[in-house]
Amino acid sequence: MTVSFGAIVGLVFAVVFAVLVGFLALVLVKLGHVLTEASRLVNGITEQTIPLLSEVTTSVSHVNDQLVRVDAITSNVQGLTQNVTALSSVFAATLGGPLVKAAAFSYGVRRALSDRQHADIEKRVKSELKAEKKAARSARSSTKKRA
Repeated sequence: MTVSFGAIVGLVFAVVFAVLVGFLALVLVKLGHVLTEASRLVNGITEQTIPLLSEVTTSVSHVNDQLVRVDAITSNVQGLTQNVTALSSVFAATLGGPLVKAAAFSYGVRRALSDRQHADIEKRVKSELKAEKKAARSARSSTKKRA
């Protein structure tokens, strides 16, 4: 049995082709597993995303309702602020002048009474100093007369 060179080359090509086909089959099987897992992942994300989007829509709707309420409260506070500003302006215009005059008058009265008290105290101090000087002089003159 003689084997020719062409038969050996054909046999080598057949073995290489069989190994290549086996390798490609293995790659295709692995790729099939990857595609299956990717499909499961996409399905899982879809199943979780749809309820999440529904909850987000509900939350946004509630937030919008609350913003409408906050807007109403803000406009009421703005109106209240304007009313308080107007009221304080009216108060300042009607009572501000007389109150300022009364405060100035009471300050003047207190100042005058304080000045009067200070003047009385100064008079007493001066008279006491004069009396002490007079007593000291008379004491010196009496000691000189004795000596």
